[in-house]
Order: sequence, then structure tokens, then C-alpha cells
Amino acid sequence: MKTRWLFLLILTLFANGCASPDTTRTQQAEPLQQPEQQVKPLTQTPDLADGPENATRDPRPLSLGDLRAKYRSTFILNGPSSKREVALTFDDAPDDRFTPQVLDVLKKEGVKATFFVVGNRVEKHPDIVQRMVDEGHVIGNHSYDHANLPKLTDDKFREQITRTDSLIRNFTGYTPSLLRPPYGNINEGQIQWLASQQKRIINWNVDSLDWKGLSAEQVETNILAHVFPGSIILQHSAGGTGEDLTGTVNALPRIIAKLREDGVKLVTIPELLNISAGQ
Repeated sequence: MKTRWLFLLILTLFANGCASPDTTRTQQAEPLQQPEQQVKPLTQTPDLADGPENATRDPRPLSLGDLRAKYRSTFILNGPSSKREVALTFDDAPDDRFTPQVLDVLKKEGVKATFFVVGNRVEKHPDIVQRMVDEGHVIGNHSYDHANLPKLTDDKFREQITRTDSLIRNFTGYTPSLLRPPYGNINEGQIQWLASQQKRIINWNVDSLDWKGLSAEQVETNILAHVFPGSIILQHSAGGTGEDLTGTVNALPRIIAKLREDGVKLVTIPELLNISAGQ
């Protein structure tokens, strides 16, 4: 009996002595799991506690889709679907060829639109910007020289925005709260800074693709086949060298007519989103 108990005691001690080092080593070797950062729901501006600097150092920058999901109240693609309203928006204005033609159509049809203007073009064609304002259209910021914003340093990015803001303010009397990044491209740090300035990024969910030189029928199809209540429609009222926007100008009266026939009201971005055009 004593021999049996002695044998069990030795076996127990041996087992405990072997288990402890292995367990300890496993715990030390296992990488520590950091708790996932909780994304806070946005109301007006994102939580900037970490600052845009941390966002720009992220080795895995978020995709545009991820950024839209994370910054829903700041990075906007469309309005509410609860009302039969859509917004016509025009990029790259002003020029002295296509912008006046677009303005002529809108005036004839009694429609107010939202124009995202390029700063250096505002300097070249101030009379056309003044016409936009006088005829009741909303003006938004589209950078100073149509830069691809994520490729810029923080200082250059902010200069693109503030320089164009100042030009727009000369005509409207307010600093615009609406910005559309060229090509729709933007990064997280830039979104955070824009939100801290009480701005909203306005992209789109219906693309006319008019910059490709499409016919009026093609532009009309691209828009009407994809539009629904709350849509933000992208067209252009000025283009780059050699771009022909005749198709979008000729399609515009038919698009307006068909939307109205369907009981859709055409509104500006501030009307669609129930926000202010500026500060």
C-alpha cells in the first residue's frame, strides 16, 4: 500500500512539473490580441481624438467603399429614398463653351443644380460663376486645379481646398460646405480634416459618363436606367482639352422632362440632404 501511494505521489509531482513550463511558454509565445477599435457612429463630424496623422500612417489604408461605410454622414453618395427627389450635379465648371449651354437649358427648364467648380477656372471665367449664383444654383468646391487629392501632402491638399473656398466666397458670400474630390478620390486623413471644417464630401451614385464624348442618347440611357429617388447624378459642364460634352447638353432637356413625367422633383444638393450650402 505504501509503495502504491508513493508511486502515485511521484507520478503527480512529475506531471505537474512538466505541465507548468509548457503552459507558461505557450502563453508567452502567443501574440497579444489587441481589442478591435470601435467605430463610433457619426452625426456631424467624426471623432478626431486620434487625429488625421494616425490615419495617414495606417499601413493598410481603407478603400473608398470602406471609407463611405465608416464616414456615412460626411462621405455621401445619395440622398434619402423617402422622397421622389434627385439632384443634378455638374463638375469641372466653369468654361466659356459648355457651361453657358448647360446654364441656358437649366434656366429654360426652371431647374436649380449644383456645380462643383475648379478654382483656376473660376479665376478665368468669373462672369460665368456670377451667372450661376445669380440664377440660383449652388456652388461646391472641386479643388483648385483638379488634383488627385490622395497624392498630395497635407499642406498641398489643404491649399487646394482653402484657395478655392476663398474664390467661391467672393461670389456667394459664404464658405462652401460641399466638396467633390476630383475623380471621387480621397483618403481617410483628408476626410477627417474636411469633417473638422464642417464640410461634406459629395460623390454620386449615377454616372452619366458624359466625359467620354457620348451621344445624347447614351448619356440619357446611362442616367435614366440607374436613377431612383434620392439619386445624385454626375454630369460635366466643362471638360479637358478635346473633350466634347455636346451629348450631355443635348440630353439634359430630355432627362429633365422624363424625370418630371415620372413625378420626380429636381433639387440642389442642400435641398436633397437638408443641409446648408455654406458657412
